[in-house]
Amino acid sequence: MTSSELAPDAPWIDRREALDAWIAPIGPAAVVGLDTEFMRRNTFYPQLALLQLAHDGRYALIDPLAVPLADALAPTFAAQPVVTVMHSAGEDLEAMSPFLPDGPHTLFDTQIAAAFVGMGLGISYRALVAELVGAELDKGETRSDWLQRPLTESQKLYATLDVVHLHPVHAILAERLTERGRAGWHAEDCARMKRRASQREGDPQPQRGFKAASEWPAEKQALLRRVLRWRETTARELDKPRSWLLEDVQALDLAGNIPGTQANLDERTRGTRALRSAQRQELFELLQRPVENDEVAATAPVVGHPMGEAKRAINEMRSAIDTLATQLDLPPGLLCARRSMEEFVMTGAWPEALEGWRREVLFERLSAFLP
Repeated sequence: MTSSELAPDAPWIDRREALDAWIAPIGPAAVVGLDTEFMRRNTFYPQLALLQLAHDGRYALIDPLAVPLADALAPTFAAQPVVTVMHSAGEDLEAMSPFLPDGPHTLFDTQIAAAFVGMGLGISYRALVAELVGAELDKGETRSDWLQRPLTESQKLYATLDVVHLHPVHAILAERLTERGRAGWHAEDCARMKRRASQREGDPQPQRGFKAASEWPAEKQALLRRVLRWRETTARELDKPRSWLLEDVQALDLAGNIPGTQANLDERTRGTRALRSAQRQELFELLQRPVENDEVAATAPVVGHPMGEAKRAINEMRSAIDTLATQLDLPPGLLCARRSMEEFVMTGAWPEALEGWRREVLFERLSAFLP
């Protein structure tokens, strides 16, 4: 079955009253399919270009460039227990954060659900639809310019078909989750995804992703964290990509070898597109300020590459997780990411990423391997 055979009618909505009328029949127990098209070119935030909805056999394409969405969706999607079905929703939730800051009330992510029912980690929507529904989706508009107006008929068809299949896919996956006793685990992971997307200030410990700083003194790691958090905050304020302010290598260089003069900083950051004179001065003052004890205490240590006993412990954990994943018919990466194992072994603290159902399943098993 080809996608063109399933082409439904999806009105183009570019007026608020038309959107309100389309949403009005959605009740508290409804299941609604939702997808977005967005562009991410020269901005920090994704630019929402299209919102697609599916409910009870009805479909709609909403133009966010014409319709003010500020208070249009929250009363339906956030304030009442509507199940919002999406596929790989992380970036879509970020794109919708200006008008759904905490995400939908109840998220059902079909990619996560597929992993819990034995269909592999990170399955594409196209592959999922082909396997569960038997429909072949066209990939031709994947890299379209969704901000252009008017959209082509091909773009509109592509966008509509992205939500047409969400209801049958949801029904099949929800049933399989229940049969396997995994519905609660799936709900936890969907809630975690919503929390990550709703973070207003980004990762509070961004330095943890910079293994090159693992041997640095605690004060230097705290300074690196300060620089990275400044970059995050400033990028959000300017709505520019992080790398337009500082590349990762520049952040490491400046925190590891503090510039003695403004001119030296300017020379070492030459070519960054969003780092203007005001930001350069602010960054220089930030680097000159002494690191206080409370700032060091608030900085999580950077975990380096495991060696010796730590490496052996991680290998043993990996083997135990592979065995358990086989028993549970889950992808090992869904059960426990390697980064989480390394964090547990190197710090001795149970990772936040493994809270919830993973703690119940893994804590005793993995604790036994700690060096």
